[in-house]
Amino acid sequence: MPKVALVRDPLFREHTNGPGHPERPERLTAVDDMLDRFPRKRDLKDIPARDASRPELERVHEPAYVERIEATRERSFTMLDPDTGAGSRSYAAAIRAAGGTIAAVDAVAAGGYGAAFALVRPPGHHAEAGRAMGFCLFNNVAVAAAYALEALAMSRVLIVDWDVHHGNGTMHSFYQSNRVLYFSVHQFPHYPGTGRSEEAGQNDGEGHTVNVPFPSGQGDAEYLAAFRRILIPIALEYEPELILVSAGFDTHQADPLAGMAVTDDGFAGMTREIIGLSERCCPCRIVLALEGGYDLEALSRGVSSVLTTLLEGESNPEGLEGAGGARLERKASSISSQAQRSIEATVAAHRRFWTRL
Repeated sequence: MPKVALVRDPLFREHTNGPGHPERPERLTAVDDMLDRFPRKRDLKDIPARDASRPELERVHEPAYVERIEATRERSFTMLDPDTGAGSRSYAAAIRAAGGTIAAVDAVAAGGYGAAFALVRPPGHHAEAGRAMGFCLFNNVAVAAAYALEALAMSRVLIVDWDVHHGNGTMHSFYQSNRVLYFSVHQFPHYPGTGRSEEAGQNDGEGHTVNVPFPSGQGDAEYLAAFRRILIPIALEYEPELILVSAGFDTHQADPLAGMAVTDDGFAGMTREIIGLSERCCPCRIVLALEGGYDLEALSRGVSSVLTTLLEGESNPEGLEGAGGARLERKASSISSQAQRSIEATVAAHRRFWTRL
């Protein structure tokens, strides 16, 4: 695969949720330290982030809400909800994070990169049209998807969300649209409480929200099964022109805020499935944006696994022992009964919409 573009910016570290908060600047420091040692860093290319414009933000967010977040610049610290804060530099970081994700979309749309990874903060997938929540200010992936649809005149965008928490804000942004296919596999019941299998979209969007709610304790094999049994057949039928990934690493077995059991191999495996899908629908049009992940070592290793797999550029796990490909295939031979029931419930909710299920 050609080089992978990275979006990084020192401004992202200036956002704060307050002292002792798990979504902290050190998350990006850990990733940068890993990248300094990354064996194939010559194959990574930093591209500049930019600020999202007001019209770009307002494709997803209410104007009054954008103004409310902008007003946080005038105070040293603002508590936006019980989990989410903003310092005087948080608005600047948030519009740069949304714009940086757009820059990643532009990079892959123009060609020359195999994929792009926007290593941004604050994260975004919980942010609603008019509400900050779950550590998120602006919905970076939703803003980038809306940009692809409107500014780049794309017709179909796929969003894959593997963060451990359901992306309520992303789901609601496109719940009545068939121009975005939103797929989420997440821990349930868990924050924010959305993401049931029967939440499948409304009006033109019916069938275009695909939720796979897993109980805690699920790991690599279960996530791979959800991708292969549900995501890949539906997405092949949908034929996206761009794949956006809400890449949260709080699904990792070491993460302190959740209860899943995904390993580095699992992140590589999910990435490999997305590469295979892209090869058949939209070659070299994969953009990942950082969401959660609060154990610093697990976060940096997960990002490393994803980047290694992207650079290998192969959907087939053979020959990818370094990324755990064959090992993951052995794990995938059986999954938990709880995960099987969840997968079957989602298939039942969507079979009438998609002929390949």
